[in-house]
Amino acid sequence: MEAFPIIDMEKLNGEERAATMEVIKDACENWGFFELMNHGISHELMDTVEMLTKGHYKKCMEQRFKEMVANKGLEAVQSEINDLDWESTFFLRHLPVSNIFEIPDLEEDYRKTMKEFAEKLEKLAEQLLDLLCENLELEKGYLKKAFYGSKGPTFGTKVSNYPPCPCPELIKGLRAHTDAGGLILLFQDDKVSGLQLLKDGEWVDVPPMKHSIVINLGDQLEVITNGKYKSVMHRVIAQPDGNRMSIASFYNPGSDAVIYPAPALVEKEEQKQVYPKFVFEDYMKLYAGLKFQAKEPRFKAMKAMETAVNLGPIATV
Repeated sequence: MEAFPIIDMEKLNGEERAATMEVIKDACENWGFFELMNHGISHELMDTVEMLTKGHYKKCMEQRFKEMVANKGLEAVQSEINDLDWESTFFLRHLPVSNIFEIPDLEEDYRKTMKEFAEKLEKLAEQLLDLLCENLELEKGYLKKAFYGSKGPTFGTKVSNYPPCPCPELIKGLRAHTDAGGLILLFQDDKVSGLQLLKDGEWVDVPPMKHSIVINLGDQLEVITNGKYKSVMHRVIAQPDGNRMSIASFYNPGSDAVIYPAPALVEKEEQKQVYPKFVFEDYMKLYAGLKFQAKEPRFKAMKAMETAVNLGPIATV
């Protein structure tokens, strides 16, 4: 198995740019994942986010998680559990309207730090989308525009902790799935591993690296690229020791964005449009009940809906 793709973004500014862009291209086409170093978000900010996130879990969430485990009798399960994830989570919405000041239990400095972190991640997501446009030979800004909808993109963060699990062989930290949305930016624990992706029929570890941001592609980028880029099944393995922190930020299309393969890619490949045209919100409604199943039937269902609905042109700004 070849090495997991790691991209030093500083190399995009010099003579190694072409080689670095090639690594990104290969990662998008063959892995669906890559890991960024020197991405422009300060180590100090990331260290503060990690410290406050772990502190918030200890103070506000750990006891609740232990009570849930006790109530469900999960410490002594005898057979595999397929309808539950061994994780403690909460969600923050940033765009189109933030709810970061409405979430209970968050201390003021944690709110402000997460708001600043989200703003940096949003800029990084948009920078990455333009790098993908460059590799795909799409006009600059095409992917951002495709995500836009009438109110701009949707952007939110899932903050997770994966506590030590007494039966990691019977309970997954997070069951295997592809992500429904666009571009996912993950700040993961560098001490406790667990994230794996499926490549060529084998589960591969996503290496925990300090101050890195892991990127993976969601279903919408697979549709827009007409399958040139793929969203990939991934999962989290629960660990017997250590509490794994995971902060996953989802840069997704706006709820009313119309998603379909980029005409320039369909024409260039001289192949028919394989993927459906749909409104992102409709896809999300379908995904909600089918998250832990294969993506292909979801695309098929949207294709069937497409024939019944006449969708208008893409919204632009």
